[in-house]
Amino acid sequence: MRALGLMSGTSVDGIDVALIETDGEQVQSFGPSLTVPYSDDVRRVIRSSFGAGQPSELTRAAEKAVNAGHVAAVRRWSEEHGIALSTVDLVGFHGQTITHRPEKRFTWQIGDGAALARELGLRVVNDLRRDDVVAGGQGAPLVPIYHAALARDLPRPLAIVNVGGVANVTWVGVDGALLAFDTGPGNAPIDDWCVRRAGQRYDMDGALAAAGIVDRARLVRFGEHRYFAKVPPKSLDRGDFGDAWADGLSVADGAATLTQATARAIAAASRHFPVPAAQWVICGGGARNPALLRAIVEETGGKVVTAAHIGWDGDALEAQAFAFLAVRSLRGLPITFPTTTGAPIPLRGGRLHLP
Repeated sequence: MRALGLMSGTSVDGIDVALIETDGEQVQSFGPSLTVPYSDDVRRVIRSSFGAGQPSELTRAAEKAVNAGHVAAVRRWSEEHGIALSTVDLVGFHGQTITHRPEKRFTWQIGDGAALARELGLRVVNDLRRDDVVAGGQGAPLVPIYHAALARDLPRPLAIVNVGGVANVTWVGVDGALLAFDTGPGNAPIDDWCVRRAGQRYDMDGALAAAGIVDRARLVRFGEHRYFAKVPPKSLDRGDFGDAWADGLSVADGAATLTQATARAIAAASRHFPVPAAQWVICGGGARNPALLRAIVEETGGKVVTAAHIGWDGDALEAQAFAFLAVRSLRGLPITFPTTTGAPIPLRGGRLHLP
């Protein structure tokens, strides 16, 4: 089945579009991908809805912007790659997470799947987290079953880390066993610090962090956060870890300290692994930050490679995953599991919308 995946993460950088051919168990082939950045205005509209618990003018405006952006991104992908949308069988639409509170059995990904199906003339599967959260699961991470499909022929045990706004890890055992959870902050605190203190959206190439000195005392206190000792399953909202604890430091020192903190949180995940990972694979936006990669090497003390190094498209991986999950949803296959989200049993999920 030719499935198109759409992903907009908590970093609110933009929309990833990626095509794969899959039966929801294995990936037969990878198609082209595209990233379409959000404009600053759209980014502000979306961020204004973060933390919402019920519909409002702000959330409706944000959802309208999200849908319009996704329609435009898919059409641009089609035009740039010369692939007619009529040849696509299914779309997996993650939407945009604005609030994630599984302890309250609540998660909210804005994005109108029915409207997207009408606009594109394609079948769309969305709302992939809700059933898991309602059943008592964390609703995250959702990507581990796709990670397992990709890692079939790789040496294991393996740790795959996606560094978006929040960072999450999938541990894949020798026998294919899965363990997954959010490790802690990803790019979000670093991005917020750069916006607030440096007047830039993010730390390009880790230049600010590379120029700064890590405040080791603050880093030690950060590492004592109760979240890191909490046994999985566990997940986070984007706002659970902020950047205010770096206040008082210079711009560069704050960036360096927040970057090292993200790496320390990733390394702390290993205390929950059944056996140590032979290799750490880093994907997501964080894989493009050399300062963060150096910090992860330092903190884990292990072999660290990027997704690109082993032939994966790290930028498109999450979008590919939602194409994969959409096919599983259509086939009635489970997408979340007791060891990935804490679901009581392997659970199906998603809502199908016809054009």
